[in-house]
Amino acid sequence: MLLRLNTADNRPLHEQVAGAIRRAITEGECVPGDRLPPARDLSQALGVNVNTVLRGLRALRDEGVLEFRRGRGVTVTHEAAGRAELVDRLRDVVADAARLGYGKSDVIDMIRGIP
Repeated sequence: MLLRLNTADNRPLHEQVAGAIRRAITEGECVPGDRLPPARDLSQALGVNVNTVLRGLRALRDEGVLEFRRGRGVTVTHEAAGRAELVDRLRDVVADAARLGYGKSDVIDMIRGIP
């Protein structure tokens, strides 16, 4: 799994770590049941403190994307697959909207207007 953080991003590092893992899941680099590398390895690869990585992992656990199992590490849950499918469908919506001349902000406004 290849993760990268954007140094120009002003979001907190733990949110960037969680976002990078979410992207890896939605892009199919990690599938449900896959085990993530240990937090220490991730922290070294990303160049951040291990506690920063753990905070990002806990946020994903709280969202139901990851599962922590003693002795088995951190694994991607089956619910994560549903999220990946939703993201794929949203990409299609954004692409259709762009063909019709709408931007991402227009799509967001449309979504907000749905009861």
